[in-house]
This record gives sequence, structure tokens and C-alpha cells, in this order.
Amino acid sequence: MRRTASLRTMTEETVLRPADLIAPLFVVDGKPAPEEIASMPGVFRLNIADLVKECRALAKLGVPAVALFPKLDPGLKDDEGTHALDEETLVLRAVRAVKRAVPGMTVITDVALDPYTSHGHDGVLNAMRSDVENDRTVGLLAKMAVLQAQAGVDLVAPSDMMDGRVGAIRRALDAAGYTGVGIMAYSVKFNSAYYGPFREAVGSAKAAGTTLLSKATYQMNPANRREALVEAALDVAEGADIIMVKPAGPYLDIIREVRNATKKPVAAYQVSGEYAQLHAAARLGWLDLPRTRHESLLAIKRAGADMILTYFAKDMATVLRASR
Repeated sequence: MRRTASLRTMTEETVLRPADLIAPLFVVDGKPAPEEIASMPGVFRLNIADLVKECRALAKLGVPAVALFPKLDPGLKDDEGTHALDEETLVLRAVRAVKRAVPGMTVITDVALDPYTSHGHDGVLNAMRSDVENDRTVGLLAKMAVLQAQAGVDLVAPSDMMDGRVGAIRRALDAAGYTGVGIMAYSVKFNSAYYGPFREAVGSAKAAGTTLLSKATYQMNPANRREALVEAALDVAEGADIIMVKPAGPYLDIIREVRNATKKPVAAYQVSGEYAQLHAAARLGWLDLPRTRHESLLAIKRAGADMILTYFAKDMATVLRASR
């Protein structure tokens, strides 16, 4: 059954489509032209006008959703991440612009404080500055989510890994009248070494002084499998509409465990380090980028992901549409 291309196609069990992909996009204020991220070849920080153009291009390719991440001027950051609650903060202006220009595009926004804090953590620190203060952070995240809903976002995506934040966000959205705004929860987010290029992209690494900033007190231990199911079940019980596993490639077993444990849609995030390592190996001539790109995404979907956040979204969608 593998002898010819047509037989292989007939017996193919997993099919990757542009509709399976979500494009993470970085937005910045005041840059006249796209600014390439050094550790992520082909990925750019975009001003709002260029962001809108990119969303139009993605929609034409059949990519149904984008996830927006802001890079703020360091002067707007402080220990409390107060600019996250400014009604004219960058990401809210970006959401409004995209929804006006491409109303059919599903727009997802990150709910976490790391792009806004001077220390680079996902929440506010306690008095001793030794750890993130869970409950006070959750209150701020709920306010962030309501502001994002007001701007027109379709899905809020809490990526902070604070306890109880999904329930608090759901209650806040419902109380404000945004019952139709969904929650894509970063339910199973590991304290991974694969996030370094992303931290450079949003400026949280520079804020903290190092890409090695430890978030081990709130992100999951990479050694733990059973805990992943506990975290996913808690978020489902609190009202999450989509459950996410992050990173994707090194955690295919976790994606499968979560897929088997819930009837909710499952998302997986092929993170910046996964993207960067494939590009680096390809530039050295050690890997075939188009083939490894496709194989890596196919593996994530085969493991059980219904949707994949990936920096390869545009290139992969272009290839998939051409091959139809």
C-alpha cells in the first residue's frame, strides 16, 4: 500500500490543512518597516498597518486565525505591568485594526503580564520579589481579558499559568456581557528552554536581563505527565473552550494524553525554539527545511492537536494550497 503515490494518498491517516494553522504575529509601535527577529528567520515585528496586510494575506491562504503578541517600548513597562490595562495599549489598537480590515479572521490575544512588566515575569511579584503573587495577578488578568473583549477579540488566551485564572476570566467576561468571547487556555505550559527566541521577540528577555529567566514556580515541570492531565481538567472545569499544550514537538506524548482525556478542542503551540532549531539546521545544510517543517507539523496533528500555533503558518499554507 506504499508502492505508488496514489496508494499512499488513499491510505493517509493524517492530513494537514491551512485551516489547522494559527499564525502568531508580533506587533510593534512606530516602526516604518517590518523588523526581522534575529533568532527567528523570516519572522518580523510588524507595525499595525503591516500587521493588517499580513492578516489579509493569511486569510487569502486559508489560515483562519492569528495570535497577537505586542512588543512594547521599555519606557512603558513597570513592575506591575500597568500598561496592560491602558485602553489604548498597543495590542488593543491592533485588534481593532485587524477586525475592521479582516472581520472574518479569528483574532486571539495573549493574557499575561510578561510583555508589560519590567522584570519579565507573567505576573506581579510578591513583596520579597521572590515569586509571582498568584491571586493579585489573576485579578489583573481578568481585567485584561475584558479590555481585549471590548476591543473585539474572538478568543482570549491566558498564558500565565496562574491557578484559578480561567474561572476568574470567564466570570469577568460574562459579567461584562462578553459571553460569546471564548477562552483558549494555555492549560499545559511547561517551563521550557525552547522559549528564548520568543522572549527576544516581545522584549521580555531584555527586561529581565536574560533569556534564562526561570518561571519554574508557575510553569510546569517538563518531567511531569500526570500533572498535565490535572491542569487540563481544572481548566475545563473552570470554563476553558480550547485546551493548549505548549511546547508541541518535545511533548507529543502529552498532546496525545490530553486528547484522550478531553472532548474539548486541543491546540498545540510549536514554539519559537522549535522553529529556530529547524531553520538553524537547514542553514547549515543538515536538514531539508520544507520536509522537516511539514513532518514536524504533521506529527503534532497526528498526536491529537486540532489546531497548531506555528511560525510556519504562512509558508506551510502556501505550500498546502499549491499542492491541492
